[in-house]
Amino acid sequence: MEHSARHTVIFTVLLCVVFSVLVSSVATSLKDRQDRNATLDRIKNVLTVAGLRESDESLSGDEIMSRFESGLVARAVELSSGRYVDEIDALQFDQRKAAKDPEQSREAPTNPAKVRRLPDHAVVYLIQEAGETVGVVVPIEGYGLWSTLYGYLALGPDGNTIRGITYYSHGETAGLGGEVDNPNWKAKWPGRQAFDAKGKPAIRVKKGAAGPPADDPFQVDGLSGATITSTGVTNMLEFWLGRNGFGPYLKKFKQEGQG
Repeated sequence: MEHSARHTVIFTVLLCVVFSVLVSSVATSLKDRQDRNATLDRIKNVLTVAGLRESDESLSGDEIMSRFESGLVARAVELSSGRYVDEIDALQFDQRKAAKDPEQSREAPTNPAKVRRLPDHAVVYLIQEAGETVGVVVPIEGYGLWSTLYGYLALGPDGNTIRGITYYSHGETAGLGGEVDNPNWKAKWPGRQAFDAKGKPAIRVKKGAAGPPADDPFQVDGLSGATITSTGVTNMLEFWLGRNGFGPYLKKFKQEGQG
């Protein structure tokens, strides 16, 4: 009887070990796949705001990477100085994760965008054409009505003229604040100016309708019925284009052209 019980215990322990190894292997495999999918989703959104992909265009993972490699270059940036940091793998760097790590971030100054922590480093994407830099994409985030909105803003080679804006994650109300996803609203951004003549962030979402970019360069139509979300977009742009965000980097980008 004791012999049988001993065998049962040994068998159970071995079975647990085998299943633990299997579960661990599956989890590792899934994590690699999840990380790749997250990277592809991020790149897909950058391609869209850079004008290198139609918003409704379906691409395979290989096609996304091929288009990225031919039209974009990811660079890590030190936010405080605006300088490039080549020691960081920009394509694999997780800015949102870094912002939650006390060793890779700092507390943000009080701001209307409700950005709580600032990562020491961030990632920008240089838009390339025939070997020349013709624009840059920077990540943006800030609070709307119900949620933090995460997106990207694309600027032209002057570091000022807006090429596009997109949001890839938020919890705003569909049909109201959720209209940040509306292609018609996003189409109103290209040609607007991010900074005024003194170099201060000037772009804002107004209440009501704005004029065309040539006549009303610093304002964009408000989101109907979503005043707080509209204000949130203004706040986050002011923050990320300012000195605590990408202000130092964009100043260098403008001065040095191709960064």
